[in-house]
Amino acid sequence: MEYAIGFIIAVFIALTGVGAGTITTPLLILFLGVPAPMAVATGLMFSAAVKLVLVPSQIARKQVSWRVLSLMLVGGLPGVLIGSLVLRHLDVHGPQLLLNGLLGGVLVLTALWQIFFSFRPERTEAPPKDRSRLLPFLMLPLGVEVGFSSAGAGALGTAALLSLTSLSPAQVVGTDIVFGFLLSLIGSGAHGFFHGTNSSLLRHLILGGLAGVALGTVTVRWIPKRPLRFALWVWLLVVGSQFIYTNAFAASHH
Repeated sequence: MEYAIGFIIAVFIALTGVGAGTITTPLLILFLGVPAPMAVATGLMFSAAVKLVLVPSQIARKQVSWRVLSLMLVGGLPGVLIGSLVLRHLDVHGPQLLLNGLLGGVLVLTALWQIFFSFRPERTEAPPKDRSRLLPFLMLPLGVEVGFSSAGAGALGTAALLSLTSLSPAQVVGTDIVFGFLLSLIGSGAHGFFHGTNSSLLRHLILGGLAGVALGTVTVRWIPKRPLRFALWVWLLVVGSQFIYTNAFAASHH
């Protein structure tokens, strides 16, 4: 089961460019019963490991805007550390039901935003004005969300880059993959320090994930991205709603 989860998530990442932390954490909690803090830490480490395979090719193709990436990191890196500390505080002082409910809320809001964004037309007019100076302020709360739930870096980062910069679609993808990799790397280090992780589980996920990246990379040219992404967000909306409902139901019977 652990190999299969890693494989499926990695296929989604290779085909759509998003999904590592967003999919991993709820699957680990729902199907494997992993406690939420450990699931977030494992999701971030798995995301970093899978994206490590993708980063060198993006750099080699010169698809990374280092100026835009540095602006994103100015806000994102402090944010992911703050999010890790928030989760640490809730882990120590908050009940598990509250933690799962908050994670469900993050998934629902992320999915709703992305479903709304999916209905916007493809950008065909002139690129927007460069407003990249706003990126540090937007990446701070995004980093907090990633540090808290491991969700959202790829998807919401892509939306911000499309809206605020004049980067080409290839540069948006490349810059966002490197940003997500660095955020996952720093966040997983902070979580590993605070929460620890299950090394056996992580190893199985990564082994399955490497096979998934290989398959996804080979088949990506034949699979349409937009319908696949839309299906992913609808599924996450259902999963997040399930988290909230289950926790509300359990809380009412305490």
